[in-house]
Amino acid sequence: MEVLLTLSEGGSADLLRDLHAWLADEPELRGRVRLQERAPDEGSLGPVTEALRLLLGGGGAATVVSVLIAWLQSRSGEVTVKLTRGADSIEVTAKGVKGLNPAALRQLTETISDRLGSVAAAADE
Repeated sequence: MEVLLTLSEGGSADLLRDLHAWLADEPELRGRVRLQERAPDEGSLGPVTEALRLLLGGGGAATVVSVLIAWLQSRSGEVTVKLTRGADSIEVTAKGVKGLNPAALRQLTETISDRLGSVAAAADE
């Protein structure tokens, strides 16, 4: 299953690289998280990081969502992350996960993981 992860308009390439490092630190995700870059703007040097491309196997969605939520909780500003699989997408905000109790965090993780999994199953049919 392939998932594209992007940040809201205010999200920077530095934030994407930071999230990439968090995800790549997970043994289950090593080698499955790639930076998606485009050519530099006129007059700029180096490629521009636009998104993260995630190649997930069974159970990988739950790991991604757990790391993503932990990363969002560590942000001091407002950040929105969009997970896209095919035509379906899910948005999660830093503001939306801060202050959630453990039971609510577990439920959010399960809901997003199940949604990504059901999208993947429908795409495989």
